[in-house]
Amino acid sequence: MKTAALPLAAALAVLPVIAAQAQELTLRVTHVLSTTEPMHLASERFAELVEERSAGRIAVEVFPAGQLGSNIDMYEQVRMGAPIVQISDPGYLSDYVPDFGILNGPYLLNEPADFQKLLDSDWYAGISDQIAADHDIRVLTLNWLFGGRQIITNKEIRTPADLQNVSIRVPPNVMWIETFAALGARGETLAWPEVYSGLASGVVDAAEAPLSSLWGSKLYESAKTVSMTNHFIAFSGPILNEDVYQALDPELQQVLTSSAVDAGKYMADLVTESQTTLRTDLEGAGVTFVDDVDTDAFRAATEVVYTKFPKWTPGLHETVRAILDN
Repeated sequence: MKTAALPLAAALAVLPVIAAQAQELTLRVTHVLSTTEPMHLASERFAELVEERSAGRIAVEVFPAGQLGSNIDMYEQVRMGAPIVQISDPGYLSDYVPDFGILNGPYLLNEPADFQKLLDSDWYAGISDQIAADHDIRVLTLNWLFGGRQIITNKEIRTPADLQNVSIRVPPNVMWIETFAALGARGETLAWPEVYSGLASGVVDAAEAPLSSLWGSKLYESAKTVSMTNHFIAFSGPILNEDVYQALDPELQQVLTSSAVDAGKYMADLVTESQTTLRTDLEGAGVTFVDDVDTDAFRAATEVVYTKFPKWTPGLHETVRAILDN
């Protein structure tokens, strides 16, 4: 296993579609975050576990910081059959199977552990089978805890009223756009590598992310107030092309799945254990934290978001709530 660095043109040139009968394989794990973040460390753990458990039959290289291209570029490569493992999240997967999007819903979870109820459900198994059958995407797991997402800007955010007309960076995903519209903000879609410059230049007033990303991307250099809104508790996980997955024998398929799940548990531990340290580091960099956020007001304001998705299966919100409340 190695963490690699390649120019984009050279990197894409080495992404062939593997033959269906291939048994030995080199996989390239890609994400857009820095090498200091839990997602990268979990990607390296996944690579180590796969190589160890496959006895070297599968080699894994890790490409951080968007070295192989943007998330959108990598989704295309995955669907075309390249041997890429993309670290994905439900928001991007909802472009293919809309019901995935509810997993990113605002204030859906009371605590991260609740998410496992959804991953263990027949409902989740159904949408995972659907995206594999209809879109050639194998979701190995989505148990990689990204963490509670907070707002960083140069003003204190305690209630939705404080977000009125604030321009905030959001990913190109309808759930984020609708959530911040419900809160009165103006969502501006920027690729993650552009957020630092966007915040510094005033293209956007605010950004939102877990503390690890606020620290890892040095957003504290441009904005000095973090409001602990916890508007999303976010999860992610590795995906790859379904044909690439099915070309492997069942033993190697199980290696990929078990390694992904175990790397997710490792990432969850990293995220949980790092919160105090990250907060101390951010405070040391001059950041002020706002803890007395009116979470009930935010939850009430975003309840309408769950009515904004006509492509969802009817009754989806009720189905998911029943799983969580059981």
